Amino acid sequence: MQSVDNEAGEPRLGMAVGLRASGNAVRRNRIRRLIRESFRLHRQELPAVDVLVTARAAAAAATNQTAFESLARHWRAIGPRA
Repeated sequence: MQSVDNEAGEPRLGMAVGLRASGNAVRRNRIRRLIRESFRLHRQELPAVDVLVTARAAAAAATNQTAFESLARHWRAIGPRA
C-alpha cells in the first residue's frame, strides 16, 4: 500500500488486483469489494491522500476478517498527518 498527499481535500482510492495475485475474476472482484468496503469504513480517519492498494497472492486465500484486519492496520499506519 502506498500513499501520496493530494490536493483534492479528501482521500482517494486506487487498486491493483492482478490475475496472478487473485486467480480468477470471482476472487479478483471479491478482493476489490473488500478493499472498497474497508476504505469506505475508514475514509473519515484518513487525511487527503491518494492511496494505492496492491493485492498480493495471499489476499485470495485470506478470509474476509483477516483481510479487513490487515487493511485496518494499513489505514491506521497512514493515519492523520499533522
